[in-house]
Amino acid sequence: MESNLTGTAEGNFTQCSTEHIDKFRNEVYSTSYSLITVLGLLGNGFALAVLIKTYRQSSPFHVYMLNLAVSDLLGVMTLPLRVLYYVNKGQWNQGDFLCRISSYALYVNLYCSIYFMAAMSVTRFIAIVFPVQNLRLATENRARLVCVGIWVFICITTSPFLMSGQKIDPITKKTKCFEPPSGNGKGLSKLVALNYLSVVMGFALPFLIILVCYAGIIRALLSRTNSARRQQGASTRAIRMIAIVLLTFLVCFVPYHVQRTVHLSFLLRKDTTCAEQVAMQKSVVVTLCLAASNSCFDPLLYFFSGESFRTRLSSLRKTNKGSSLNRIARIKAVTISESAENYQLGQAS
Repeated sequence: MESNLTGTAEGNFTQCSTEHIDKFRNEVYSTSYSLITVLGLLGNGFALAVLIKTYRQSSPFHVYMLNLAVSDLLGVMTLPLRVLYYVNKGQWNQGDFLCRISSYALYVNLYCSIYFMAAMSVTRFIAIVFPVQNLRLATENRARLVCVGIWVFICITTSPFLMSGQKIDPITKKTKCFEPPSGNGKGLSKLVALNYLSVVMGFALPFLIILVCYAGIIRALLSRTNSARRQQGASTRAIRMIAIVLLTFLVCFVPYHVQRTVHLSFLLRKDTTCAEQVAMQKSVVVTLCLAASNSCFDPLLYFFSGESFRTRLSSLRKTNKGSSLNRIARIKAVTISESAENYQLGQAS
């Protein structure tokens, strides 16, 4: 959890005055988390409402988008607790249970988002590169099984982040949450090992899968025949999805995992200067805020990942005005159109 893997200005940095970094931390965290909460709730709440109301148009990609929106909402809903903590200048008043849950939820959201993006990328890769096999391989039931597997895997593997809750600071006597362990002892060494495991399994492996899939998609798009140029619009939508996912990784996930690894190694050193400690702590604050902001990027993915989401939204508006018979006809037409888009794009390769 944050108290285990990222830390704040207190804990190991007792030799430096923490007044400046504490002020920076409290202001940046409270402001950033408040903004992320508003944007995340509005964007993902709207997307989830559209996806649920158009469930009859379900497809494998729709299933992954639905689960990604749920993951984002669960993570965003715990951010107000962090805002209260930093507004109160590092005083936790919400109890031990909520301290553990709010830390746990951040990491569940973080790694579920990464894995759902990987699953969406694999689905799009199969649809474009192997359009015929896609009809057999990519089914809604299989997508649901994959989602259940991701939820179970992430919830179990991140369960160690539930082990540490609130604690009393021996100096200030404040009740703390989201703080690092003090000292360079055994507990910190375990965190370093846990960090490397989470970096490899939770970040590097799915990111590698995404890169391989996107390389295959781009290769397929570039090798299209001249007769397939009319599919330029579908190609553009595929490229937009690649750009948004890669942007999310480069802005949210890569800086956070790199900085977290460097930070934990830094905590094991005994010869750090005060300036180094302050710089390190500020980088912790910035990269953790960037990691939490991943829920603000995902609504862009829903809207630009293909024509399907916008078609769902348009269909939803029209169904509110049409008869039930016309509503069923539109739903069927959109579902067929969504399936045909990936098939035609694959045929164009």
